[in-house]
Amino acid sequence: MGLLQLFVVASNPVIKVLLVTALGLFLALDRINILGEDTRRLVNHIVFYVFNPALVSSNLAKTITYESVASLWYMPVNIFITFLIGSALGWVLIKITKAPKRLQGLILGCCAAGNLGNLPIIIVPSVCKEKGSPFGDPDVCYKYGMAYASLSMATGNLLIWSYVFNLMRISSRQEANISLDSPKLKEPLAEKCSETPSSAHDTSDDAYTLLLPHTGSEPQEEVQVPLSHKIKHYLKMIPSNLNLKTIFAPPTLGAVSGFIIGVVSPVRSLLIGSDAPLRVITESAEMLGDACIPTVTLILGANLLKGLKGTDPLYQFMLLLQFTVPPAMSIGTIAQLFGAGQSECSVIMLWTYALASIAMTLWSTYYMWMLS
Repeated sequence: MGLLQLFVVASNPVIKVLLVTALGLFLALDRINILGEDTRRLVNHIVFYVFNPALVSSNLAKTITYESVASLWYMPVNIFITFLIGSALGWVLIKITKAPKRLQGLILGCCAAGNLGNLPIIIVPSVCKEKGSPFGDPDVCYKYGMAYASLSMATGNLLIWSYVFNLMRISSRQEANISLDSPKLKEPLAEKCSETPSSAHDTSDDAYTLLLPHTGSEPQEEVQVPLSHKIKHYLKMIPSNLNLKTIFAPPTLGAVSGFIIGVVSPVRSLLIGSDAPLRVITESAEMLGDACIPTVTLILGANLLKGLKGTDPLYQFMLLLQFTVPPAMSIGTIAQLFGAGQSECSVIMLWTYALASIAMTLWSTYYMWMLS
């Protein structure tokens, strides 16, 4: 297949995303206000709690079997590598730019978290449907492409809502501590803070602060503690600082249920297949899941208003794509949750997604050329 033809195949899905995204942006304009801030928040809840879990669960249940689980082990490893490399690059960027503390968690989160939720599940199925796709039969490609993208989305959600969530939580808390130390606020708030000691958490005991560089303004410890003891202490602190409610979010629970249905043969025979007695349940989940992709693409546009050999080529394309996509839109949700760096996050998202339309087309072309 020629390089030009592959470029056309790679560009069409991106153009589709851009068109729907542009529509979402248009609907969010003040004079239109169909997708205003309140509406986006409500629709996001529907996507997060209904559409997303239904999409992940139904696609994994149809394609994952006990035999296929062993061949997918590298997917979470690949995602972990993206987070590891991204965190290292983000840390270097913070050191070079001397970013303020209130933005350090946001920068690390954006560098670490590729958009493992929305974009792959939009791009991969679209590529499969294109005429001249290098991944074979469109129906088979779509079936397995959705499974790979769903697994990627579930694994990414797990890391975003555990690792990135806590990084940004600590960064926003450090900003609050700096504000409280201000001479103008220190005296009026001293009495109020002393009355609520349980609300003040010592971030120095939080394991995630290891990744947030210190500015040098903190007093140096007089007692030198061995590095091995520090690491042991921080490792012990990780479980106590993890929020299980955010880690086991609906998309993650949807993935778990999809795995159980696909792997456990008796349950699979009840729910999956044209002769399954309870197939109406999975068909209903599929119907809800079909609404996920256009909805999240519309919301994406509205949110931008502010600112391995031995596996099949499609699986390899999915692994490569994870290194190409821009930061996860979930980071914007986390920034709003903590009220820290919202404007800066909008600017970062605007430019990264604008440039991604070109970069993803070129990288996708190269990936398909390499794998075909």
